Amino acid sequence: MKYLSKFFILVSFCDTFIENLLQVTTSKKYNYLFKWIEKQQSVGKYVFNLEQLIKEFPDQSESGILLALKRLAKKKRVVSVYKGFYLIVPPEYAARGILPPITFIDDLMSFIGKPYYVGLLSAAALHGAAHQQPQEFFVVTSTKQLTTRKKGIKINYFTRGTIPEILVEKRKTEAGYVNVSSAELTAADLVYYHNRIGGLNRVCTVINELAESISPKKINKDLIESMSTPTIQSCLLYTSDAADELLCVDLGGRSILKKKKKQQ
Repeated sequence: MKYLSKFFILVSFCDTFIENLLQVTTSKKYNYLFKWIEKQQSVGKYVFNLEQLIKEFPDQSESGILLALKRLAKKKRVVSVYKGFYLIVPPEYAARGILPPITFIDDLMSFIGKPYYVGLLSAAALHGAAHQQPQEFFVVTSTKQLTTRKKGIKINYFTRGTIPEILVEKRKTEAGYVNVSSAELTAADLVYYHNRIGGLNRVCTVINELAESISPKKINKDLIESMSTPTIQSCLLYTSDAADELLCVDLGGRSILKKKKKQQ
């Protein structure tokens, strides 16, 4: 029994030794990517893609890089929000396991290859509708895009034929710049998409909070031409008629429509 006990102790020691050795070997094998990510983070970069890594590490196979990424994902150091597109998760977001969409949406849409702007309730919040912080993130783009869901975040994509760049602003964020609809375009989009964001009553409340940011003078030719006539008429008439009944802001819709009819 004495020798048998020593034998089991020896086997246990060997198993532990081999396990630790394998862990050290594996860590060294994937350490190149960990160091690269640390370097990226040190210079304020939090996004990257698989193609970028393949070019960066020509001596590594694509399958090897994917295995390294999988290992880092398990450690919650990186997360993929779109096929081939990754985020570096800094310590301040470790608990959530992902960054806020506003910090990476510009890079994501550039990677996908589509024009865009942050719109609707997300844009309203950026323009000062502080009580309307949405649980979802809203993006308007040129073609249909599947909803992005990852680790508690949800990015909803709305489609419009063309992106009116003249009505889109650049906003500074902690990670760079993002495209955001102007307050006026935001109001028009809110009315147009009202059935997908909680109804007209909610829209009215948001527009009321946007009052200080909206300028009637900016509801002009550029805004009207960016949308179909029926759409802009419904937007302007709604905001004008609802002013008294629902405590919304009067955007001067009736006067603009009268001018448009005279021009026609």
